[in-house]
Amino acid sequence: MEPSMVKSAERTVRILETLAASPERLTLSELQQRTGFPRSSLHALMRTLVELKWIETEPGVSSFGIGPHALLTGTAYLDKDPALPLAHDALEDLREEIGHTVHFARRDDAHVLYLATRESRDRHAISRVGRRLPASVTALGQALLAQLTDDEVAALLPDPLPALTGHSITDLAKLTDELDQVRARGYALEREQGTPGVACVAVAVDYRIPATDAISCSMPAGLPHEEIERIAEAVIRHTRRFAATLRREGIR
Repeated sequence: MEPSMVKSAERTVRILETLAASPERLTLSELQQRTGFPRSSLHALMRTLVELKWIETEPGVSSFGIGPHALLTGTAYLDKDPALPLAHDALEDLREEIGHTVHFARRDDAHVLYLATRESRDRHAISRVGRRLPASVTALGQALLAQLTDDEVAALLPDPLPALTGHSITDLAKLTDELDQVRARGYALEREQGTPGVACVAVAVDYRIPATDAISCSMPAGLPHEEIERIAEAVIRHTRRFAATLRREGIR
């Protein structure tokens, strides 16, 4: 019976992750296609998850989305992270100085998970809190992948690498060269690899070995090199100050 219980738990998590990753609600057929689960067991799990409010569906509509109780669990993770209140302060100070949108994220295997955002003063940006993106196409992810050895990176990432735009790095050898540059200059820089029209610089937060968290700044891709360097210097300075605070507070 135990193997069956483990399989059910795995399928439940896969269903929730699939729904969370989709920008639109999914039908049972679409879920079956994406997960590969038998329709009979999928239907039973969906019924249970709806009853428990982990997923939701509207009356008369045969599509499903993430439910309110999933939000409760995600919020609890944020509430219990001792680094996050200090990250909010660091982001606020950084955004106040440079004016652009800034993020705090954590590496989740081959992805980065956004935990906090402070939006640009001059335009409204969609908060990425809770979003999970491939590490290879984000400055945040590249800053954290650079903390690993080349062999560790190769073992961690999928082949081929995912592409979100035409500028995304999809070749492991090219990514390895990029990570060498990240290590040499002390920060990651990507232009339009994750979002068209957007460039991003990121710095790893040095309070764990290897670093698991990073801070980034998103900006228009057309900014001159001198301005990007000025922003990168500010991100480095604020991130180092944040890391020193975490170490002083004994947060690991």
